[in-house]
Amino acid sequence: MKKPNDIPTPQGSASHWLNALEWRYAVKRFDPQRTIDPELWQAVEQSLILTPSSFGLQPWRFLVVTDPAVKAQLPQFSWGQQQPSDCSHLVVIATLRSIDTQYVDRFLHDTATTRNIPLESLANYRKVILGFLENSQERLADWATQQGYIALGQLMATAAYLGIDACPMEGISPAKYDQILGLDESPYATRVACALGYRHPEDGYASNAKVRFDAQQMLGKI
Repeated sequence: MKKPNDIPTPQGSASHWLNALEWRYAVKRFDPQRTIDPELWQAVEQSLILTPSSFGLQPWRFLVVTDPAVKAQLPQFSWGQQQPSDCSHLVVIATLRSIDTQYVDRFLHDTATTRNIPLESLANYRKVILGFLENSQERLADWATQQGYIALGQLMATAAYLGIDACPMEGISPAKYDQILGLDESPYATRVACALGYRHPEDGYASNAKVRFDAQQMLGKI
């Protein structure tokens, strides 16, 4: 376990990190013959677990789909895109449909246990969280979905750093994904997916230059 004041030692240069982000793109065609090494995948999964979230509530579940039979069912519910079938690993980010007091209390119990502090010391924090939830009932599902996109960003950045290709996918039918993945009766609902693996040598999109607005238009400095 890290010490509170430990500063991670940078691995590689800033240019290495930026080169990885420049290298990545939304892969249109994966090589179905290539799979991600288990040790690398463990790092990807851990990066998902380490994703930050509002209040630390982690209102998500990450479903990792590698079963070829399951993956083969998904393109027809993904606008015909073959990435879910051809990729090595498909991560489906599902978020909570609602959040109740029991969920919050479970989170606070874990917090007290992990940090070795009295549960009673979190009483005010509990009030703050419950107050937010009470005032946000009509948009809790949207809030949870927004949290899921934080995880998506962390997933894609981690993959790029590790030399793993990715394709974020909003062009899916969440309801059909829920049926196939057994989420229909669960507290979670599919929000977005991300296919990961390695680009096919014949994916022409890999050589396309990135199109980004000029930094002066995108960055404001005060």
